[in-house]
Amino acid sequence: MDAKDEVKTRLSIEDVIGEYVQLKRAGRNWKGLSPFTAEHTPSFVVSPDKQIWHDFSSGKGGDMFSFVMEVEGLDFRQALELLARRAGIDLEQYEQKGGRGAKGQSFGKQKERLYEALELATHFYQTQFAHSKTALEYTLQKRAFSKETALEWRLGYSPNNGRALVDFLKTKGFTQNEIKLAGLTNQRGGDMFRGRLQIPLCDPSGRVIGFTARLLADDPQAPKYINTPATALYDKSRHVFGLHLAKETIRKSKFAVLAEGNLDVIQSHQAGVRQVVATAGTALTEYHLKALSRLTPDIRLCFDADRAGIQATERAIPIAAKVEVNLSVIQIPSGKDPDELIKQDVSVWKRVITEQIEALDWLIEQYRRSEDLTTVAGRKSFKQAVFGLVARLESRGEQSIFADKVAHALGYPNGDAVRDELKLLQAGTKTYKPIRHTVSVPQDKLNRQKVEDNLMALTLLQPKLRTYLYDLAPEMFGSDEARAVFEFLAMHPDYDGTDKRLVQNFAEYAKIISLVYETLYQDLDALELDQEAKRLKSKLVAQYVRTEKQTLTERLQTAEPAEAATLLARVAKLDELLR
Repeated sequence: MDAKDEVKTRLSIEDVIGEYVQLKRAGRNWKGLSPFTAEHTPSFVVSPDKQIWHDFSSGKGGDMFSFVMEVEGLDFRQALELLARRAGIDLEQYEQKGGRGAKGQSFGKQKERLYEALELATHFYQTQFAHSKTALEYTLQKRAFSKETALEWRLGYSPNNGRALVDFLKTKGFTQNEIKLAGLTNQRGGDMFRGRLQIPLCDPSGRVIGFTARLLADDPQAPKYINTPATALYDKSRHVFGLHLAKETIRKSKFAVLAEGNLDVIQSHQAGVRQVVATAGTALTEYHLKALSRLTPDIRLCFDADRAGIQATERAIPIAAKVEVNLSVIQIPSGKDPDELIKQDVSVWKRVITEQIEALDWLIEQYRRSEDLTTVAGRKSFKQAVFGLVARLESRGEQSIFADKVAHALGYPNGDAVRDELKLLQAGTKTYKPIRHTVSVPQDKLNRQKVEDNLMALTLLQPKLRTYLYDLAPEMFGSDEARAVFEFLAMHPDYDGTDKRLVQNFAEYAKIISLVYETLYQDLDALELDQEAKRLKSKLVAQYVRTEKQTLTERLQTAEPAEAATLLARVAKLDELLR
């Protein structure tokens, strides 16, 4: 038995989920209001027998681990560690041999020691903060943070006397090497942080993994901010500051704001705008966006409109396309940062975060403003910058739309000349890697997923309804799981559900759709089931036709005559499916 199975044997799924959702008994199952949508009628179902959950309002589902990952914004390893702690399981006994740290200590045990050291350091810094006039004046007066905010973010102060923290941790039984591995010492073995405001960096579950420290003394020779170096717990390329306190609001508001400064984040949270987080400067990575994508596909950047901000947005566009999130930019009044704006008028801050501009639109506008388009050199620089981005868009329809925007900026009568230049650019280079940069519509995707899940539930558990699958094709299914069930039923049309080994390739999905059937369909008679299967099939086909025709229409805009004829023939065949 591995660690995941051991956790499942010790914890019941209804108890785990019951810590987040108020559940009520509904026959053999439990029901409650979805934690992911603002529904008023309970459609969130937990099945203790199957050890799974399914949210009919959002289409999400899975086991206790997937729920914790969704609701806490964690990856699988973090969810496993969290549930293992709740179950009283020591994960190190499941680690492979050889995973040893210093002096034979297991890596898992070593990490726990680092967590303990950082937690004690946080308490130490908080105590020093309460007795530091300098830290209190800077925080409560200059930054205008309240005492409640200081406590919520666990702000602290590092005394400027060399080894105060190191000596304190040694009295608690930590070795010099452990303190170093936690990122709390400098090269000489003394305190890493001295005379600074200490801001704890926490993982998504709220455990301290390091610190960012702001210099309080007026010393032009010293860096204003220093961070914990890379450790076994802290990696700046993966850490999203404030996520542990922002995740609930992000999930409810359905968007996240990425700011540049940690103190901007704290100021925004204090003002009641809590879907704001930050990264280490503007160095946005795939890991950052993946962490946020577990909570929302709508990411809004609040970077300065300087060269660094523009370059960061350029780098972020292909990353966002890969992670499949919608990337936009927030513009705040010139010369202000979020902290200053919030202090001046928080209502303006609340408004601007809802007036986002699609990232590529924003970039085109920044390039237009930075170049003198009345000169040959300026127009050439503008083209080089913009064409490099537009040419990387996979969708020809989107290329055409942005070509019109570029043409408008250049003063062309239409976008034909720009499209011609793009064709030459793409034909003469192989340096552009195509990326997807589409604006997804979550509700459409959700509706399609529900149709597929419900149709697969009916046909897997009701063999007589499989006739509705006979003239369908695998490519009509958008999800891999639904396609797997469809292909399985095509090979095993007489499957009666007794041999569970046959469905091992999609066992978890089979559990979910069986819960869907149990919740929605088990009380319907044969005629009602038949009508529902017929309705779902028609909807599936209509959704497939609509999506395919949209793709073909985009291609038709730039197709040569011979290709256009072929595409039109395919459109006609699609229309036949609806008759």
